[in-house]
Amino acid sequence: MLHDSAEYAKKCDRCQRYKPVPNLPAEVYHQQNSPWPFMQWAIDLVGPLPPAPAKKEMMIVTTDYFTKWIKAEALSSTKEADVERFIWKNIICRFGCPQLLVTDNGSQFIGKQITTFFAKYKIKQHLSTPRYPQGNGQAEASNKVILDCLKKMLEGAEGKWVDELPGVLWAYRTTKRRSTGETPFSLTYGAEAIIPPHITVPSISLEVGSVD
Repeated sequence: MLHDSAEYAKKCDRCQRYKPVPNLPAEVYHQQNSPWPFMQWAIDLVGPLPPAPAKKEMMIVTTDYFTKWIKAEALSSTKEADVERFIWKNIICRFGCPQLLVTDNGSQFIGKQITTFFAKYKIKQHLSTPRYPQGNGQAEASNKVILDCLKKMLEGAEGKWVDELPGVLWAYRTTKRRSTGETPFSLTYGAEAIIPPHITVPSISLEVGSVD
């Protein structure tokens, strides 16, 4: 199946046009390691993107350094309150209070409201260098993957990126990452996800799951 998928991608015109260009100089990736899952997250804002319903033109993206679990949401507003709400709902309420957040110097990340929020939950913050977004390497890498996938899927219909975003995140979470050798899903939940192709192809997980 992997071989067939690779061959299909090689013949896919859209995939080839949007794939990374190998001759471009590599960006500096300041890698930061986290000893435990969900202790350290990169978070960033992406946009403006093609206008979507509800005037959503921005996207907020966060990635856990250990598991590479990624979460992104479309936003129509990028105020401190929006960032705070996203962190509360998608990081703290789901995975617990992080020890460190890596962000850029945008006003949404350094204002009084958001820094008070960080202090309340004893969250440390590392700011990447101004005018040098590669300093937040994990966020930049995640952003690039999401945007490349959206471009491939939505050529000619960019305003639908909000509808396609969950599928892009699902594909990212269930694909092995080169840095870990595992999928973000398995490192987060301790088992691989049952993806649609597994429903039609017999597997051990389905056989075991069907036994009372």
